[in-house]
Amino acid sequence: MYKIKLMNKISKVGTDLFGQQYQIGEDIENEDGILVRSASLHDYQFPSTLLAIARAGAGVNNIPIDQCSEQGIVVFNTPGANANAVKELVLCALFLSSRQIVEGIDWVKTLKGQEGVGKLVEKGKSQFVGPEIDGKKLGIIGLGAIGVHVANAAIKLGMEVYGYDPYISVDAAWGMSKWVKNAQNMDTIFSECDYITLHAPSTPETKAMINQESIAKMKDGVRIINFARADLVDSQAVLEGIQKGKIKKYITDFATEDIIDQKDVIVMPHLGASTPESEDNCAIMAVKEMQDYLENGNITHSVNLPSVHEPRTTKYRICLIHKNVPNMLAQFATLFANKHINIENMVNKAKGEYAYTMIDTQDVVDCEELKNLDHVIQVRVIE
Repeated sequence: MYKIKLMNKISKVGTDLFGQQYQIGEDIENEDGILVRSASLHDYQFPSTLLAIARAGAGVNNIPIDQCSEQGIVVFNTPGANANAVKELVLCALFLSSRQIVEGIDWVKTLKGQEGVGKLVEKGKSQFVGPEIDGKKLGIIGLGAIGVHVANAAIKLGMEVYGYDPYISVDAAWGMSKWVKNAQNMDTIFSECDYITLHAPSTPETKAMINQESIAKMKDGVRIINFARADLVDSQAVLEGIQKGKIKKYITDFATEDIIDQKDVIVMPHLGASTPESEDNCAIMAVKEMQDYLENGNITHSVNLPSVHEPRTTKYRICLIHKNVPNMLAQFATLFANKHINIENMVNKAKGEYAYTMIDTQDVVDCEELKNLDHVIQVRVIE
C-alpha cells in the first residue's frame, strides 16, 4: 500500500487514477509520495518514508530541491500540461497591451449616471486608440512548451515572430512553425521587436534580464509581457522606462507592491494556469509520473534526477539514487557477482551531482549491503 499526501486540492480526474493499492488524503502520515500545487514545502519535515514529490505545475520554487536531492527524494513537475492555458492568456495580453481595452473599460465606468452616455463615449473613445498586432514583430525569449505555443499562434495571427532560446529541445524545435525566425541573441529581440514576451525559467543568468541596460536597447514604445517569473524583470527599471516613454505597456501575471496601480501597467493575479482543463492536465500528468516511479522505478520529468525509463522484464528491480562519482557501477556489479546474482539489465544516468541506476534481476538482493556503499543515498527494491 502506497501512501500519498495531498498538500493542496488536486483535481479528482488525476487522483482517481490511483488504484486500490494507494491510500490518498490530506492527513496521511509517513507518506511515500506528496502531490502539491502551490503549498510551500520549505518548512515541511519530510518523513524518512518519502520517495517522491510531484508538483502539479511547472514551477518548483515552493519545493526545497537541494534538500530533496540530498535525501533521495525525486521531484517531478508537469511541463507543458498548462501550456495552452498560459498561451491563451499571453494572447489576451498581446491584445490588452495594444488596444487600451482595460483603460477604456475603466473610463466607461466613470460615465455612470451622466446624461448622453452614448455621445460621451463617441466623443471620448479616441483617447484609447491602439495599434493592431497584425504585421508587428513579436520577440519570444524562451522556447519551451509555452513559448512554442505562443510562437505558433502569433504566426497564425499575422505577426512576424523572433524566437530566442540557446537550450531549445529537439521536441520543441520540431513543434515550432518554420516561419519563426531564429534570433541569435537577446539583443536581436530587444532591437527588432515591437512586443516582447518572456517564457524563460528563473535562474541566476536570467534574473532581471529586463533591466535598464536591456530596455535601453529596445524600440521606443515597446510592449513587454511577463507570464514566466516575476524576478526576470527589474520592475523599477520598467517603471522608469514607462515614465520616459520607452515602454508603452507592461503586462504581467505576477503582482508586486511596487507595480500595482501604476500607469501603463496591467497586473493579473497569477491566472496563467487557472483553467479547469489545465488543472486536470497537470493532475493527470503528476499522478502518472508518481505511479510510474513508485511502481516501476521509472523517472519522467524530474527536476533533480535524470530521466530513466525501462520496461519491466524481471521479478525484481533495484533502484539506486547515488552521487555522480566514478566507480559506482563497478561496485554494484561486484557486489552482485559476489552474491552469484545475475544482472539481467542495468541502466545508469546522471544529472549534475546525482545519478540514478536501475538493476533488473530475477534474484532477491540484500539492500543493506548496497546502502552501506559510499555515496549511495537510497536503495529500493520493487517486486
